[in-house]
Amino acid sequence: MAKKKKDTPVEETEVTETPETPEVNPFEEKYNTEREAHLRLAAEYDNFRKRTAKEKEQSYQNGKSDAVEKLLPVYDNLQRALNQETADAAFKKGVEMTMNELVKILNGLGVEIFGQVGEEFDPNLHNAVMHTDDESLGENVISQVFQQGFKLGDKVVRFAMVQVAN
Repeated sequence: MAKKKKDTPVEETEVTETPETPEVNPFEEKYNTEREAHLRLAAEYDNFRKRTAKEKEQSYQNGKSDAVEKLLPVYDNLQRALNQETADAAFKKGVEMTMNELVKILNGLGVEIFGQVGEEFDPNLHNAVMHTDDESLGENVISQVFQQGFKLGDKVVRFAMVQVAN
């Protein structure tokens, strides 16, 4: 009789393929690191340049605004002189010419003069110091201007002092 072979279980070994890790070239790694550092430095410099240009422009605008603010009492005094009655025509003409030149200079600097009778009241531009009831004027309309306002770009240098109707 023949001997019967025992069925021996065959052990199956799992073959796991390990993903091949690409060889890292040290020079390429250093290049990428240096390139990234360079790009960051370039971006920081660009941000610095933009920020300093913006600060420079703001400083210029603030200086211009301060200079205009210092000229406003001269404007107010010339306005009062023009409103006074005088018999001296040459004097009045001289004050008018001075006022026109000052307004021309202010306009050249980009200053906008606002606050006229009949304009609609805007709390962002006008300072209402009085109120009157006048049916001939509409709602929130300026009926009298005590002091004109000045604006330089978007910045209000001085609010207009006004009387508002209704």
